[in-house]
Amino acid sequence: MTAPFALSLQDLAPIADGTSTAQAMAETIGLAQAADDLGYTRLWYAEHHGMPSIASSVPEILIASAAAHTQSLRIGSGGVMLLNHAPLRIAEAYRTLEALYPGRIDLGLGRAPGGDGYAMRALRSGGGEEFSSYLAELMAFDEDGFPPEHPFSRVPVSPGGIHLPPKWLLGSSGNSAQAAGQLGIGYAFAAHFSHTPAAPAFDAYRYAFHPTAEFPRPQTMLCVSVVCAPTDEEAQYLSRSQAVSWALFTSGEQRKLMSPEEAHARVLTPQQQAVIDHQSSLWIVGSPSTVRDAIAQKAEACGANEVMITTTIHSYALRRRSYGLVAEAFGVMPRA
Repeated sequence: MTAPFALSLQDLAPIADGTSTAQAMAETIGLAQAADDLGYTRLWYAEHHGMPSIASSVPEILIASAAAHTQSLRIGSGGVMLLNHAPLRIAEAYRTLEALYPGRIDLGLGRAPGGDGYAMRALRSGGGEEFSSYLAELMAFDEDGFPPEHPFSRVPVSPGGIHLPPKWLLGSSGNSAQAAGQLGIGYAFAAHFSHTPAAPAFDAYRYAFHPTAEFPRPQTMLCVSVVCAPTDEEAQYLSRSQAVSWALFTSGEQRKLMSPEEAHARVLTPQQQAVIDHQSSLWIVGSPSTVRDAIAQKAEACGANEVMITTTIHSYALRRRSYGLVAEAFGVMPRA
C-alpha cells in the first residue's frame, strides 16, 4: 500500500547501555542518512535535559550535523522548548540554519520544559504561563512585528535577509491547537505519550486556521511510538527495553537504555508494572503489517496529514531496520 500521509521520524539520540555518548552521537548521522535514503519526509530532534539515556539536549547542533550529511530530508526541531531560551537566540539560531540549508529546516516549538524541576531551574526556564509571550516575541522578531516604541524594535536580528523556517506548534492535550491555527502554522500532536485523543485537537486547529504564505492549508502531524521487526514476537521482545526504561524513569531511576535481555530479567515493582500497563497502550509494536495497519488506523481516525515515528530500541542497527520496515510497509519510495 501507499500511505495517504507523509511519513517522518523523530530521533531522541538515545544512549544505549554499553555505548559511549560519542558513539550515540555518531549514530544520529547514520540514522539521518538512512532516513534520507529510505525516502522519509523529515527528521526532527526533541530537546531533553537531565536524562542519561537521551543526548538530544541541543537540537540545532544535531540539525546542522544531520543536514550536512543528507541531501533531501527536511531536518528540524520537534521541538525546541521555547521557555528554556530567549526568543532572540532561537530566532538567530534557526535563521542561521535556514541560511545554511535553505528550504530544508523546520522549527517545531514546545511549551514543556524538556526536563524536571531541577533542570528547569538550572536552565532559568520560564513558567508555562509565559509561553504565549515567548511565542509572540519570537514571531515579532521574525516579522518585524514590534511597534516602533518597543525597545526590541531597534534590535537587528542576525543573520539579516533571512526569515525563520516553517514553524510548527507541538501539543499533547489540545491546548496549543487553537493558537497554532490562528497563527497559520503547522500543528503536531504527541500521541506517542499522550492518552488524549488527537482528533478533537486537530478539529480545533483546523477550525481556527488562518492561511499564511508558509501554510496555505492546515497541516497536521501525528507523532507515534513504533517498534517494528520481521515478526510480532521479535518486536515485542525488543520493545521491553523501552517499556522497562519508561517504568524506571517514572519511578526516579535514571540510567542508559538497557538491552532487551536485561529488561526481561529485571524484576519490577507492582507500581512500575502498572506504569507499563498504562503507557503501553500507546505504543505500536509488531511486524510490518501489524504496524502498518495500526498506524493507518490512528492516522485515519484523526485525519493526519503526516505521521512522525519515534523508535526506541537498544540496538542501533535494529532501530534503523525498524524504520526501514515501516517505510517499506507503506510503500515509501527510496531516494536514488
